[in-house]
Amino acid sequence: MSLFTPLNLGALELPNRMVMAPLTRMRSGVDGVPGVLNIEHYRQRATLGLIVSEGVYPDKTGQGFPGQPGLVTAEQVDGWAKVADAVHAAGGRIVAQVMHAGRVSHPEINGGLQIVAPSAIAIQGESHTYKGKLPYPVPRALTVEDLPGIVDGFVQASRNAVAAGLDGVELHAANGYLLHEFLSPAANQRDDVYGGSAGNRARFVIEVATAVAAAIGADRVGIRISPQHNIQDALETDDADVLATYGALVDGLAPLGLAYLSILNRDPAGELVRSLRTRFGGPLLVNTGFSAVTTRQEAIALLDDGLGDGVVVGRAVIANPDLVRRWLENLPLNEPNPATFYGPDGVGYTDYPAYAN
Repeated sequence: MSLFTPLNLGALELPNRMVMAPLTRMRSGVDGVPGVLNIEHYRQRATLGLIVSEGVYPDKTGQGFPGQPGLVTAEQVDGWAKVADAVHAAGGRIVAQVMHAGRVSHPEINGGLQIVAPSAIAIQGESHTYKGKLPYPVPRALTVEDLPGIVDGFVQASRNAVAAGLDGVELHAANGYLLHEFLSPAANQRDDVYGGSAGNRARFVIEVATAVAAAIGADRVGIRISPQHNIQDALETDDADVLATYGALVDGLAPLGLAYLSILNRDPAGELVRSLRTRFGGPLLVNTGFSAVTTRQEAIALLDDGLGDGVVVGRAVIANPDLVRRWLENLPLNEPNPATFYGPDGVGYTDYPAYAN
């Protein structure tokens, strides 16, 4: 079973091919500083081949959730240093997922700052804020002059991650957040060099990845995409346009020599994912989506069938900090409790037990 064999991702040497998905958990307080709960949560899961942290904001404008951690202030960097030390002491590896929320936010989350996006198009629905549910606001469309500052935020957050002792970063270009918003024709209706054609819509994501790779080394940078996931109004419904857009993206990323490409898609055996993997030319992590919990059998089959180099797992890791052992030995699993996925304390976060011998 190749799931339990080593894997190299750029500078990272993994003892197995099980990767902890980036999972929003909202437990870092108003100041966004990782604390003792975060340290323990990630430490418990250090046997995973790689831990990808929850999405971490690169500047305050990009905060998308109450209790989300950042990589901006000295206190936040110090908090992540403690997380990194704990994971490394337990034999693990961890990268920070750098995520700008774009229009998936609200001023009642990010300290009153104006929400920004590629175009001035609001998401339909409500944001969970510190003051309860509020309608998503119409964002301010970023100008061409604004974009270098956004890039600089990603670069500085990535440098802060490495300074904190984290093993690298994953750029979040999925699930409807800012980088994905540039890719989606529904969210990006610009008429400049960052909008319109597939290549134009891919341009900004490539620029961010190029700058981050130059700053910390491409072998410590991964990127996550979710073509046709169609959530948070980042709709991608035209198959030909999706292939053109993500093909242009991957063609722009391939020369960088990134550590990996992580794809969230319900059909990893389909033409789209296979094409993107070939064009990327580096390690591929596969994640089949949110519709069902990834099972041991599915994860093993994905790799044994040659559909990826590693498998990204979410909810099973939430409930089973020792999932590597449980899957290796085919042991019973704890069941995740969705009612405790988000919250301020350790219930459903640090209290899932390891398997009792």
